[in-house]
Amino acid sequence: MTTIGFIGAGDIGSQLARLAIRSGYDVVLSNSRGPETLRGLITELGAHASAATADGAAEADIAVISTPMSAVASITVAPLKGKVVIDTNNYYPERDGHIQALDEEATTTSEMLQAHLQDALIVKGFSHAGSRFLTKDSKPTGTPNRRAFAIAGDSAAAKSTVANLMDEFGFDVVDVGPLSEGWRIQRGTPGYADRFTAPELRKKLDEAKRYRDM
Repeated sequence: MTTIGFIGAGDIGSQLARLAIRSGYDVVLSNSRGPETLRGLITELGAHASAATADGAAEADIAVISTPMSAVASITVAPLKGKVVIDTNNYYPERDGHIQALDEEATTTSEMLQAHLQDALIVKGFSHAGSRFLTKDSKPTGTPNRRAFAIAGDSAAAKSTVANLMDEFGFDVVDVGPLSEGWRIQRGTPGYADRFTAPELRKKLDEAKRYRDM
């Protein structure tokens, strides 16, 4: 059975863990405060969930990173080598502090994560919905007007893995392209936050503008 490790078990991570278990996966959750602080969540999630350190969660088959940008540099590189890593993060200067390269739009959050985790296969995903909608909007494959999520990544194989996972979790998928195109679904863009079907989301992605052009 594939195990999914969560580096960051806040609102997004915990909701995705619920979807993972619902889809038949084992999950390993971690946070910055230590495994013992996750006892209540693990009890709620049941036998297919466990808690570990961030390094322990990184030993899973697939990893999901849901940490503030300020914590990215602290993620251990070695356990994630060669693994598919889903980046759910967004840049909020008021939370993360100002990061010049992101303020200047010289790079994207997922490209920064890829630069840190050089040998991992980063895919941006699950990054443009409020956490409560992850479980609320999940629908079986083929459901009319199913919600869609955008993905971006430089590895076609990794994107295929994440697209299949998204489908299992209950969502359609729109491929934005490489990590460098991930800005099209960053906060404040037309496709961010609201609920869209795949055709609607493609249109919103095409309408996206850089912050400097807004």
